Amino acid sequence: MDDKTNDLIEAFVLDGNDYRDWAPSFSIAPTDVIPIVRERRSSSTGEVSRKVEPAVWDFHPAFVKESKRPQFNARIETIATSGMWKGALASGRCIVPMRGYYEWTEREAAGGKPVKIPYFIHGEGPLLAAAGLATARKVTTASGETEWEVSTAIITREARDASGVVHERMPAFLTTDVWDRWLDSEKITDEGERDDLLATLDRVSTGVASTITTYEVDRRVNNSRAVDPADPTLIEPAENPV
Repeated sequence: MDDKTNDLIEAFVLDGNDYRDWAPSFSIAPTDVIPIVRERRSSSTGEVSRKVEPAVWDFHPAFVKESKRPQFNARIETIATSGMWKGALASGRCIVPMRGYYEWTEREAAGGKPVKIPYFIHGEGPLLAAAGLATARKVTTASGETEWEVSTAIITREARDASGVVHERMPAFLTTDVWDRWLDSEKITDEGERDDLLATLDRVSTGVASTITTYEVDRRVNNSRAVDPADPTLIEPAENPV
């Protein structure tokens, strides 16, 4: 576990938990395993703990038998009403920590051929806290054993400010003052409390959007399966922007 892993743990976790299998990744795609932060209440002691843990970036609740396509984003406009999301909104909220994320625009290059231009979108500090939803289901491993698999989706909203220049949607980011409320493991049963939480998410994520900036990065990130995800130069500004 390196210093960057420790930085993430110290920023998001209060009780000393660590996720030793996690390592910084600079190229993550849907269905990959990513770190999330969530709180769980022990059924035997009632004690609440906050942990960094692995989750598949493809929300797959137990009631969905077969997933036709990855569910990696949850629109803030429908998470309170859609059967896919509303249970997790009530009791499965999490944080997805990240340095930033990639989005693409299409531009005409030499010869008139369109080319996908990747941008790295980031905040003022080293980490952003995206609001997420998590769920768990039992799966059968290749060895025939049964285990719990946690999966997650990132809540998205209409893009604002610099993010909106690159793409119409963006993650809904949390500010530190609402982490505790968002991660609260107590199930929300009151509609008014739920609506107030969503209004808070909309308000704080609008504020974070005003601090977001972007720059073009090297087009090798267009192929997430071919690059080395441990290569930190992936998020450096492109040397020869198109």
